[in-house]
Amino acid sequence: MKKRLITAAALFVLLGVVIWQIYTPVFIAVIAAFSALAANEIMKCAKISNKFLLIVGTIIAAIIPLLSCASTMEPLISTDVWFKVINFIPRSVIITAVLLSYMLAMLKGYSHTKFEDVAIAAIASLAVPYAFSLFGVMRDLLGYQTQFGIYLVFYGLIAALGTDSGAQLGGMAFGKTKMAPNISPKKTVEGAACGIVFGFILNGVALTLYNKLGIVPIPKNQAAILLIASPFIQFMGMMGDLSASVLKRNFDVKDFGWIFPGHGGVMDRFDSSLFTIPLTYCLAVFFL
Repeated sequence: MKKRLITAAALFVLLGVVIWQIYTPVFIAVIAAFSALAANEIMKCAKISNKFLLIVGTIIAAIIPLLSCASTMEPLISTDVWFKVINFIPRSVIITAVLLSYMLAMLKGYSHTKFEDVAIAAIASLAVPYAFSLFGVMRDLLGYQTQFGIYLVFYGLIAALGTDSGAQLGGMAFGKTKMAPNISPKKTVEGAACGIVFGFILNGVALTLYNKLGIVPIPKNQAAILLIASPFIQFMGMMGDLSASVLKRNFDVKDFGWIFPGHGGVMDRFDSSLFTIPLTYCLAVFFL
């Protein structure tokens, strides 16, 4: 418990630094680092031994968030310049090249590389980084240095981390009925219900504070959409957590990594967020 508390305090400090530097390349650099670590953790969890897949997959996972939006490198590199850089080669060409290189790596290392390794490497180095890249995309959804984008990032994080904390505390206090005993024996229906209620309240508080302190308040119709969608996004965050648990059980590991002592790896901390952040982005694009 002491180790978990110390790590939690360190993560809180890191979060403070990231918020302080949210409109600098430091924010994107942290997201890129987390993306690379998460991809590497998944591939190592799956016991992929092909060095090419491990190294190239990790590098690609670090690069994708940097190329996610034309304003990600502001103010170091202007939006106009970075737009030309990230659109110099079509993304479909890049994805095709990556997948072909993975298949060639499988052929070269056929003795110790299976097709499953290629499939997992593709998901780890393309799909997972895409979810991480949406942190930067949402931050600048309505333009560089718009407060609404930051609010959306926190909305998605609260839906994941707030729900997870509420579920853990609720499960300890009221948990009786197992939710998915074969996947995650400690999770309970009562804890899940407490998590959704707790996360919903936190998002309601965050929305209220934003409308009081923000320069441009969120209109009532959009605020209603955000609150109505919150429980659904929170529930999907739980499904993300369970999906990660299935992966760990499939490969017989307790945690994805060790970078956060007492908490596991990046994937152990962000598995729910990789569901809630993309869903928040879709919500913003289609309804807000």
